[in-house]
Amino acid sequence: MRDFLPADKARRERVLAVIRERYRAHGFDEIETPVMEDYDRLHAGIGGDNEKLSFSILKRGMDADGIRAAADDPAALADLGLRYDLTVPLARFFATHRAQLPAVFRSIQIAPVWRAERPQKGRYRQFMQCDIDIIGDASARAEAELMTASLDVLDALGLEGGSIRVNDRRALDAMLDVFGFAPDERPGVLITIDKLDKVGPTGVVDELRGRGVNASAVEAFAVYLERPAVEASFDEAGIRAALPDGIPDEVVAHLVDLGDTVAAARGGAVPLVFDPFLVRGMGYYTGTIFELAHPSVDYSLGGGGRYDGMIGRFLGQQVPAVGFSIGFERIVDLLPDADAAEERTVVLVHDRDVPFARLLALKTALIADGARVRVEQRAKNMKALLERSAADGYASFATVNADTTAETLEFKPLS
Repeated sequence: MRDFLPADKARRERVLAVIRERYRAHGFDEIETPVMEDYDRLHAGIGGDNEKLSFSILKRGMDADGIRAAADDPAALADLGLRYDLTVPLARFFATHRAQLPAVFRSIQIAPVWRAERPQKGRYRQFMQCDIDIIGDASARAEAELMTASLDVLDALGLEGGSIRVNDRRALDAMLDVFGFAPDERPGVLITIDKLDKVGPTGVVDELRGRGVNASAVEAFAVYLERPAVEASFDEAGIRAALPDGIPDEVVAHLVDLGDTVAAARGGAVPLVFDPFLVRGMGYYTGTIFELAHPSVDYSLGGGGRYDGMIGRFLGQQVPAVGFSIGFERIVDLLPDADAAEERTVVLVHDRDVPFARLLALKTALIADGARVRVEQRAKNMKALLERSAADGYASFATVNADTTAETLEFKPLS
């Protein structure tokens, strides 16, 4: 969990403003949910490994004896927890407020979440998530809307050239079925397949053999991994060439429809890449899954997928849903300082004998003219004062003495 100095905070807010503006332009509406959810909801078996990383909140009124008695039962110790993502709260929100929402609801959630991570570069215990979701549309149009909106965000931030890796959990499940993996083996098999880009085909096959799963299925998968490379294209021929025989036609048709829709929205270009080994670890995904990529880095800048089964747990009836989460922290770290929005920023450096009423009048006039203004008393070490002001995001300064008027202010650059 981190503190942010003024310049860092201002930079983050500028990026958030771009994300909000672009998502709103695409017809999404912002909501807000509490930072806490019921413990049972956060540990309902749909959050994958994130459930193990959640922060629980001790029940109110427990004394030391009660804590000791409940030490081996987390549910007896806690009844609430900090949210580890924004999807579980959204599902609860929709189930609660469905009567007040449109049949197809497009939401924005921009808020902090908490996970008990081991802190390292790019991984924090408190971090910002920027989610858009569409609830109530089971067609590929919903995924296409999320993808075009998120690619638009990258473009608006100056990160043109982004693409999206796409797969479908139904295709993954059918593929494992074709190879012969038993249903109870598949969760562990998917965990191993998810390591393909880190350990390579040999490492994945060796780990699968070590898991003790169906040996003939492992060998069939190994042969599949050794097949000749195929030309990548996000159309029916390209998708079928990347998959073994036996994948349901409706899954392929859904992906093809998605590619056609995104291509139309992006002016004919198809910034989608079919990846039959994309897994994503969240247990609630039921269909299309995707990750946002950019050629400047070798890690994803966001991702999401379809989670048609989650809302039904709270509502008692199935409702289609799909979401996309921008990796805000990674994007902020990636953007250069030069990408900050332009604004007029001024420091008024005044002598000690200048009446404050005059200073305030000068400041008010500059603010009315659209400037952001800070007042500083002249210091012995002017260099340090000006360097600090520049570090805080100010671009120019003017000195004010007893005779200065609005007409005689002379602005100089800080750098």
